[in-house]
Parts: sequence; C-alpha cells; structure tokens
Amino acid sequence: MAKSSDKSGRAMIPEAKAYLNNMKYEIAKEQGIDLKEGYNGDLTAKQNGTVGGYMVKRMIEQYQKK
Repeated sequence: MAKSSDKSGRAMIPEAKAYLNNMKYEIAKEQGIDLKEGYNGDLTAKQNGTVGGYMVKRMIEQYQKK
C-alpha cells in the first residue's frame, strides 16, 4: 500500500488531497459549520476538531467496508 504523504506533509497522490478537501467541506456543511475557502480563524477549536474527527470516522468506515 502506497503512502499518501511524505515527511513534509505533501500529498504523494494528487487525487487524495482533492478528495480530503472535498470531504472536509462536505462534513462541515453537514455539521452546520461555516467553513470557507481561505482563512477560518473565526472558527473555534471545537468546530475544527469536529470536522477532523468526522473525517477520520468516515475514512475508517470506508476502509472497513472494503
């Protein structure tokens, strides 16, 4: 299985970055969080953590379905 990023944090699979970015906005919308392109410093740590947590949860669910 190929790694999705190198030590610098850059995506080694270009499609992965776009997929995760789309997932982030989709989850934020589902949770009622106003995530926008660019600066989001007005969001709380809890809001950002919610988006990240649901992203991990969704990725685990997708992996388990395979």
